[in-house]
Amino acid sequence: MNNYLVIMAGGIGSRFWPMSRTNFPKQFHDVLGIGQTLLQLTVERFKAICPIENVYIVTNDIYFDIVKEQIPGLRDEQILLEPSRKNTAPCIAYASYKIFAQNENANIIVAPSDHLIMKQEEFESSIKLALKQAEQDDLLITLGIKPSRPDTGYGYIQFCEAENSIAEEIKKVKTFTEKPKLDMAKEFLESGDFYWNSGMFIWSARSIINAFKNYLPEIHTLFNEGIGKYNSAEEQEFINESYPQCKSISIDFGIMEKAENVLVLLADLGWSDLGTWGSLYEHIELDKKQNAVVGDKVLTYDCKDNIIMMPDNKLVVVEGLMDYIVVESDNTLLICKKRSEQKIKQFVSDIKSNPSIGDEFV
Repeated sequence: MNNYLVIMAGGIGSRFWPMSRTNFPKQFHDVLGIGQTLLQLTVERFKAICPIENVYIVTNDIYFDIVKEQIPGLRDEQILLEPSRKNTAPCIAYASYKIFAQNENANIIVAPSDHLIMKQEEFESSIKLALKQAEQDDLLITLGIKPSRPDTGYGYIQFCEAENSIAEEIKKVKTFTEKPKLDMAKEFLESGDFYWNSGMFIWSARSIINAFKNYLPEIHTLFNEGIGKYNSAEEQEFINESYPQCKSISIDFGIMEKAENVLVLLADLGWSDLGTWGSLYEHIELDKKQNAVVGDKVLTYDCKDNIIMMPDNKLVVVEGLMDYIVVESDNTLLICKKRSEQKIKQFVSDIKSNPSIGDEFV
């Protein structure tokens, strides 16, 4: 009962446009076409680790009803509402101070809402091992993923031997590197002592609050003023007033890259952050021509290596395309080369700045 889960579910996921939009981001979609949204899969993944009453979802205030509908077992107070987007450090601080106020012996797992784990048993074993380590010492533990390719879209963690780890796969973090260039990513892969940064964290509530106090004192001061208001009728008013005062900063840059007590648990979990259409392509069943197709009435002719995602009951015929992304969602159609998918964020930015196109399209 001391295990708590914090799911970060406030992002927009603009690289998954046009399916992911401000009013309904990707974490609330069934992007794999399996009958469960990414958020639902995330909650399901932790059932053997953390009771549902100890699950907290931090999200933007406009998504309260969506979360309530998709995870009906949650009480209202388990849905933490950010009045503004301030990156991951304030998000994690809010949940951590709230949890600490009700249980000073809490152990906290922090996880994004939009990742995919294919090896469930290995995942559960890794999280339980990290929790056991975090219970014993004042440590901040991150989950490192064994890299399968020199990907330039991920952060990398360099590790070395740890003195007080309880298992061989728990190492001391030596360096963090954000999204290296390809040549450097290849060197990392060849060296064998770099893993991908998964963005999942395990620590005690006491350890992370000490870290905020030491490395992000302004954020610590803000949330510490809420003592006595968390888990009461005054909480939301306090958050609405205090949260916008936080600087926008990631937990990696604000704490993990500065702290000395950071360990990494090395894991091979069949993990993907599902950050792009290309990453989704790798996890959808392919047809004989290596097309990833979602939609019950899609016909393809002379097509190869595409990802095609269409609403059910919509007849779509695609002919002659190779290596394309073809997605329709909510009266919007995207046709884009797979190798150009990094331009999607720019497409969204251009749409926002075009006065002849309404905001409802982004």
